[in-house]
Amino acid sequence: MKNICLLFLALLFASSCGKKQSDSPPDPVPAVIVPGKSSLLLPAANAVCTTGSVVSNTQSVIDFSWTATDHTDSYTIVIKNLLTAATVQQNVTTNRTQATLDRNTPYSWYVTSTSLSASATTQSDISKFYNAGPAVVDYAPFPAELTAPAFAATISAGNINLTWKGSSTENDIAGYDVYLGTSSNPPLYKNNVTDMFLNNVPVTAGTQYYWRVATRDTQGNASTSDTYQFKTN
Repeated sequence: MKNICLLFLALLFASSCGKKQSDSPPDPVPAVIVPGKSSLLLPAANAVCTTGSVVSNTQSVIDFSWTATDHTDSYTIVIKNLLTAATVQQNVTTNRTQATLDRNTPYSWYVTSTSLSASATTQSDISKFYNAGPAVVDYAPFPAELTAPAFAATISAGNINLTWKGSSTENDIAGYDVYLGTSSNPPLYKNNVTDMFLNNVPVTAGTQYYWRVATRDTQGNASTSDTYQFKTN
């Protein structure tokens, strides 16, 4: 009888210990470190940059700066010539840099924050500016950004909506001309569009289309977007 009691107590103790062990909290999950998102400071957005150091009649050195971010070891700045689509890329450890750029030329730029402690990166918003040119008073609008359909998208046939974003340094856009067709150099589809969209555009199934948008301002200046393509099913 004594042995049975001892065995019962031993089993009860083992059960109690096992329960305490299972109720212990799990190991904490390590925090995910993500670099912060920079705000772009200079050059000012949608403005003419006149503060560069002139190198020649065709080029000048432009200062770039942005806010420093937490959990960041380096920054990658990407500057795009909106006329040629050529890009300049720099990797820096501070929140400022310089770049030699063509004058009288529109550019876009953004910054990506990177941490050595994480695989994730964080990209800033994209900003645009015009690098001032010699004796230029009026600047052409920025080339429009085509937003939908996206480049190389496949969409359903029927009536579709075309959308884009336009901007200029003087806020003097007069209208947009939309080009759409089945050739890589699409013909004019509709001119003098005052909105940044064109709705109920009919497209045929099983066809590849190309489209672009020309932006005109009140001074007679104009710019042309990239040409996008999309397919219908």
